Amino acid sequence: MGIYPLQFIINRIERSIMKKSNTSAYLALIIVSFFWGTTYLASRIGVQHMHGIMLAGLRQTAAGVILVGFFMLRGYKLPELPILSRLFVIGVLMLCGSNGLMTWAMQYIPSGMGAIIAATVPIWITIFSYFLVQKTRISIQLVLGMVIGMVGIGGIFYDHLKELMNPEYRLGVILIVVACVFWALGSVLTAKWALGVNYLYGAGFQMLFSGLVMLLIAVVTGQHLQSSSFTGELWGSLLYLIFIGSLLGYSAYVFALNNLPPSLVSIYAYVNPIVAVVLGWLILSEKLNWTIGASCLVTLFGVYLVNNAFNKNKSYERSK
Repeated sequence: MGIYPLQFIINRIERSIMKKSNTSAYLALIIVSFFWGTTYLASRIGVQHMHGIMLAGLRQTAAGVILVGFFMLRGYKLPELPILSRLFVIGVLMLCGSNGLMTWAMQYIPSGMGAIIAATVPIWITIFSYFLVQKTRISIQLVLGMVIGMVGIGGIFYDHLKELMNPEYRLGVILIVVACVFWALGSVLTAKWALGVNYLYGAGFQMLFSGLVMLLIAVVTGQHLQSSSFTGELWGSLLYLIFIGSLLGYSAYVFALNNLPPSLVSIYAYVNPIVAVVLGWLILSEKLNWTIGASCLVTLFGVYLVNNAFNKNKSYERSK
C-alpha cells in the first residue's frame, strides 16, 4: 500500500515540472515572435553606418565566440570533424547566405518590406523538402496557399512600383529572396542531417563559422573597420543584434522548438513581419498604408496555408 502515495507524489511532481516547462516554452515563443521582429529595425539602423556583410559578420562572430566559449568552459569537447563540416555548411547557408544577405538588403529596402518577404520562407522550405527529403503531397491547400502568398507579395510590390525602378531597391529585393532560399535550404539540411550535438553548442559553431566567412568576404571586398563608423547608433544596433537577436532570440527559439510542436512554434514567422512593419513605420517613418497592410495579411495567410498543409503532410507520413 505504501507505494501508491509515493507514486501519487511523483506523478504530481512530474506534472508540475511539465507545466513549468510548457510555461517557459510559451514564454520563449513570445520572445522569439517579438524580438526577432525587432532585429530588422536594428539591422536597418546599423547598415546606415556599416556595410551589411561586415555588420552581420561582427554580429555572428561575437555571438559564436560567446556561445562556443560558454559550452567549452562547461567541459564540452570539440565536435568531430564530420560534424564540424556539416555545421560549417549549415552555418554558411543559414547565417552567411541568409542573415548576411538579408542584413545587406536592409541598406536598400525598408525593414518592414524585408520582413514580409522573409515570411515566405515556409514556401521555400516546402519546395526544397519536396526535392531533397521526400515527395510532399501536392494538396489543394498547398497550391492555394502558394498562390495567395504570391498575390499578397504582388500587392505589396504594386504599391512600390516607383521604387522598383531604382536599381538599388531591386538589388535589395533580390538579396532578400536569395536569403530566403538559403535559409530554407539550410533548414532542410538541418532536419535531414543528424548532427548529434547540443543544439545551442552547434548553433554557436554555425554563428562562429558564418561570422568569420562574412568578415573574410568583407575584408576581401575592400570593407574596413573605421573607428569613426562606431557611433552610438551603430554600437546600439550591433549589441542588440548580438545579445537580443542571436543569443536570446536563438536560444529561445531552440528551447521552444524542443518543448512545443513545430507547427505551433512556426507562429513566430507570422508575428515577426507585423512587428517589423509597425516598428519601421513608427521609428523610421517607413511607408505604411491600407494596401500594404492588407497585402501583408494576405501574404501571411498564404504562408499559413502552406505551412499548415506541409505539417499535415508530415503527420500523414509519420502515421503510415
